[in-house]
Amino acid sequence: MSRLQQMRQQMLKDNIDAYVVMRPENGRYLSGFSGGEATLYITFDKALLLTDFRYIEQAKAQAPDFEIIDAGQQTHFSKLAEVGQQAQRVGFEGDFVTYLDFGKLKDAFAQGELLSLPDLVSHLRSVKDDSEVELIRQAVKIADNAFNEVLKTIESGQTEEEISLNLEFSMRRAGASGGSFEFIVASGVRSCMPHGTASSKRVQSGEFLTMDFGAIYQGYCSDITRTVFIGDPEDKHRHIYETVLAAQLAGIQAVAPGKSGKEVDAVARGVIEQAGYGDYFGHGLGHSVGLAIHEGPNLNKREERILKPGMVVTVEPGIYIPDWGGVRIEDIVLVTENGCEVLTKAPKDFIVLE
Repeated sequence: MSRLQQMRQQMLKDNIDAYVVMRPENGRYLSGFSGGEATLYITFDKALLLTDFRYIEQAKAQAPDFEIIDAGQQTHFSKLAEVGQQAQRVGFEGDFVTYLDFGKLKDAFAQGELLSLPDLVSHLRSVKDDSEVELIRQAVKIADNAFNEVLKTIESGQTEEEISLNLEFSMRRAGASGGSFEFIVASGVRSCMPHGTASSKRVQSGEFLTMDFGAIYQGYCSDITRTVFIGDPEDKHRHIYETVLAAQLAGIQAVAPGKSGKEVDAVARGVIEQAGYGDYFGHGLGHSVGLAIHEGPNLNKREERILKPGMVVTVEPGIYIPDWGGVRIEDIVLVTENGCEVLTKAPKDFIVLE
């Protein structure tokens, strides 16, 4: 069954006769179009892609199942008012559309009712098909290889920004179109910041160095975190690292179809809490990955949604101690029929660099 057919089945369940897609990832998922300006309008007998002159030929090549509409000098909302005159119940992405654009949608569909259905497409995207899994595998492989390559070049005195750039250069040389987010490269005391993006600080001996990065390959993202140590570690450094690693391995072991996100989170979190560091693990265990770096379902204390085969999630516990440092280890994991498969292959034993 095509993605468009699946979409229409979901529209039938939600009792709507039209749906407007404005989120780029959702538009690419349904149509294949990767250009910068597009709005999809889908009914049970129409599949329209509204764009402008700059993208017409690209849209024709990438979205063969859609009728390509050149909005010309009109706004997409004006064109929607023309093509959607018969629509009575129109779904839209309430988690993406701005208040300003919501007003324009109301004007465009003045004769009908607008319904916020933000999960309609994301629900379809949550389970990856074989082609998507292969693209994610390639994105993961690129990130793995970048880590192994850059690891050989890291030395005391380098800035975090230099390390971040080296990671991106390595991935781009391997075929990535870019990084999947702003890389986190944090050393020393800064490694206690879960989202400590790269700075001009120089890496020094006696410090943890946390690197969280990922590649985009043909639209699909990867996400990996590795923490290494520079110089001679103390017992506390080793203990914290081994605790996080034990939690991460337990979390991976818990990933399986039928489990809720909060059940998996609780397994890994319990390892850290038993070691006495529960107060220093303040974020969720993971999130789904695909065309966007953060998708659903998540692995956290609140996530009730159930894992299914084909979902791709991160498992990334951490311990972050203020004024001391922190450790995070992250892999991408594919949910399978009987459990899971770890896609990330980069080493995660306690690496000590001279």
